Amino acid sequence: MAVAPAPGLDPADLSEVELVEALRAAEEEKCRLDALQVELTARLDEVVRRRHAAAGVRAEKQGAGVASQVALARRESPNRGARHLGLAKILVAELPHTLAAMRAGWCTEWRATLVARETACLSLADRRRVDAELMADPATTDGWGDQRLVAAARARAYELDPHAALKRSRKAEGERHVSLRPAPDTMTWLTALLPVAQGVSVYAALTRTADQARAAGDERGRGQVMADALVASLTTPAATSSESAEPAPVPGPAPASVPVAVNLTVSDATLFGGGHAPGWIAGYGPVPAGYARDLVATALEQAQATLRRLYTTSTGALVAMDSRSRTFPAALGLFIDLRDRSCRTPWCDAPIRHHDHVVPDHAGGPTGAPNGQGLCEACNQAKEAPGFTATVHDGLVTTTTPTGHQVRSRAPALPPGDPPPQPPQQPRQSQGLGPVVHLYRHHLQVVLADDFQAA
Repeated sequence: MAVAPAPGLDPADLSEVELVEALRAAEEEKCRLDALQVELTARLDEVVRRRHAAAGVRAEKQGAGVASQVALARRESPNRGARHLGLAKILVAELPHTLAAMRAGWCTEWRATLVARETACLSLADRRRVDAELMADPATTDGWGDQRLVAAARARAYELDPHAALKRSRKAEGERHVSLRPAPDTMTWLTALLPVAQGVSVYAALTRTADQARAAGDERGRGQVMADALVASLTTPAATSSESAEPAPVPGPAPASVPVAVNLTVSDATLFGGGHAPGWIAGYGPVPAGYARDLVATALEQAQATLRRLYTTSTGALVAMDSRSRTFPAALGLFIDLRDRSCRTPWCDAPIRHHDHVVPDHAGGPTGAPNGQGLCEACNQAKEAPGFTATVHDGLVTTTTPTGHQVRSRAPALPPGDPPPQPPQQPRQSQGLGPVVHLYRHHLQVVLADDFQAA
């Protein structure tokens, strides 16, 4: 079945506004074509299986070769063909709203893959529930980057079946490994799959080392210093038997004791009262309630954790401070990092590199949490280009492009909290957490640190 192409467009005849509109229309058409490929793939599987059954092929062999046909038709590898086939069958049979979103032109094949992946551990009924909650209305996920979509689907999976999600998380720890793959220009990809706490800690340690080296005048790029620090930590002369080995480059002297924090935001009911609402690890995303309690208990046993109040659910307001300085102080900057989690530009999940004034300082914008947002370096530079303007009202940032198109962003919602027990109960002492104050109705930031030292 052929699909008629869109009427030909000559970009030379279009205005700037029309070029942007044409790009949007082309993207929506791609989503519709993705949906068509999904339906064609699922239908192909049905036809081949029916033919195999009529020919007397054993049930376990029926459908063989479909993935290869899909891969050949799409000019991709068999492995990708199998992925396309699996996704098509899931979308048609189990995720009708996600497939409808693709037909409507606002959900790509990749984002559909993310929804399918993060709901794989759920029953059919729960999977369809998440599908309806996230993908029935385009306004629900409008402006979300891929990481935010993944986090939302993962969090709902934790809430609907915390035991299955926790079992899946603990099973995944057994799959930790290090791999090496070739990259262009005589480079290699060294990849480590680690449990979240270990991975975040390793990355934070490398980041801290790089920031210190750059502050001391090191002219290497941030990524270069991090890579050199990783190599130096594993290939120092003391770790090898060769006395003639050249010392690995070390990005400046490292301090004797470096606190490496893992920031965990969790409701007090989850931490102290046995609640099931997931926690949130900065730089990673939601984690099951049981996993969060295990992390805190382990850290407290080693005197490596501290608590601070971050959220109040009675008003939904964040606890923060304003500043009279033009730049954001460290405490306020950390607050913005934890609140925004990643770059605030819609559809961008890049790490926060700059703390930006929504309304610029030179235009009278205050240095405070309401007028602050976390941006990656590229988005912050783009925002400063001629013709871009931004306003903020009640936490909603509206950015207007030179063509007059507007995009809006709001900081992610608070991590969900369990309701207070009725009647009030004494908070449970759990897994070595020790006596605590009854703080129901709050969310807490838990700082889990190696060699933590209180400020």
